[in-house]
Amino acid sequence: MDKIILTGIEIFGRHGCSAAEQKRGQIFKVDIELNLSLDAAGRTDNISETVDYAQVLFDVERVVGGTPRKLIETVAEEIAATLLKNYPKIESLKVTLHKPNAPLPVRYFEAAVEISRRRK
Repeated sequence: MDKIILTGIEIFGRHGCSAAEQKRGQIFKVDIELNLSLDAAGRTDNISETVDYAQVLFDVERVVGGTPRKLIETVAEEIAATLLKNYPKIESLKVTLHKPNAPLPVRYFEAAVEISRRRK
């Protein structure tokens, strides 16, 4: 399966379990892998034969920068559902959502979730 890969997308959001996290907000990082056939796009050089990743980035930004959620799992699910709904050429995808500054009592690099979904 062919892939479009978008990594290191940085978007400000207000997700977290505490009111303070949702008020303060932070930068979240997102990695996306879109699985679809790129054969026709490669042969024709026509954007209508693929997924316009500028539009994908806009959709991801709307989700992450939108309604505050308690769980990053919920945000990742919303990203996946939005992309599968808006882009019928996507057969399956992987979303990794990184939360570098979750307020935890132990020193760590980041918290992240990774989900894989496919069209039903």
